[in-house]
Amino acid sequence: MVNIEEITNVTEYEELAKQRLPKMAFDYYASGAEDQWTLKENRTAFERIRFRPRILVDVTNVDMTTTVLGFKISMPIMVAPTAFQRMAHPEGELATARAVSSHGTIMTLSSWATSSVEEVASTGPGIRFFQLYVYKDRNVVAQLVRRAEKAGFKAIALTVDTPRLGRRESDIKNRFVLPGHLTLKNFDGLDLGKMDKSQDSGLATYVAGQIDRSLSWKDVKWLKTITSLPILVKGVITAEDAHIAVEAGAAGIIVSNHGARQLDYVPATISALEEVVQAAAGRVPVFLDGGVRRGTDALKALALGAAGVFIGRPVVFSLAVHGETGVRKVLQMLRDEFEIAMALAGCTKVSEINRSHVETDIDRIRIAARL
Repeated sequence: MVNIEEITNVTEYEELAKQRLPKMAFDYYASGAEDQWTLKENRTAFERIRFRPRILVDVTNVDMTTTVLGFKISMPIMVAPTAFQRMAHPEGELATARAVSSHGTIMTLSSWATSSVEEVASTGPGIRFFQLYVYKDRNVVAQLVRRAEKAGFKAIALTVDTPRLGRRESDIKNRFVLPGHLTLKNFDGLDLGKMDKSQDSGLATYVAGQIDRSLSWKDVKWLKTITSLPILVKGVITAEDAHIAVEAGAAGIIVSNHGARQLDYVPATISALEEVVQAAAGRVPVFLDGGVRRGTDALKALALGAAGVFIGRPVVFSLAVHGETGVRKVLQMLRDEFEIAMALAGCTKVSEINRSHVETDIDRIRIAARL
């Protein structure tokens, strides 16, 4: 076991988790779809963005607080939904919930959590969103949404990019299935909590049998009729869909490619972000997940118009190594990095971060074209 004080950045947890977790569990968390081009691109696209810092700004005090859907949080770095967290640690989502609450930010609970919405709520106060997959049986969906509302969750993050599961070759090779002692806790009482073994990926077989492939924009409107919670549409990467999401009544958009686990060779989310932000035109907030591993990544996303970012894999990797303390450590490292990045860029509050603070490939092409 590596001493937690020796960990200096988020990415160190991935290799440590690989050493600690069973291969099937680690591969499930770490892998992407097919050639995994988008998985790599989610990171390398951040590396192509450069800062344009402003100097001689008094940064004695840097305020990282912001507001998301009316809720004040300590920093614009939140936790994305990641399934099956008890594969990483016995306390799973409960440990994550406590860690996120201690940092005063938002946790999103997966539909496919190994802890129920009620169990997560029992860990104590916190601002929590609920990620929703739409099942073929809409009564299941309505019941789950009602339970999330009753448990005090504050928004629904509707995942819209998974009519079928992406072809994740590691899961196929490993014949991935949820370990026998674990279930999809939100579905236990509905006889949908178990995942059967399959000749390839047990999860892919489960999705094929349960998730509604006919999901369309009309269902976003339907969802609004069964809940008063704001609905975030998660999985938008084009301007065209951003326009439709706003028209359909979404309260916000999450630019996401599902951690590069669905359609390979789609753009990195940071590359798609500005297009979506421009299409949303300030009518709804736009958030980003995918590839965020540094506080500088968060600053780049906010400069390109994001209202906040979500992290996924760093949570489960740190959870696997150090449990709740590991998740706290990850959030603290990102917080510290973000604060320093803001100060060195010449920003004293989140509202001061703007497009002038970054230079992208497109900017460099435009400059070259004028020469």
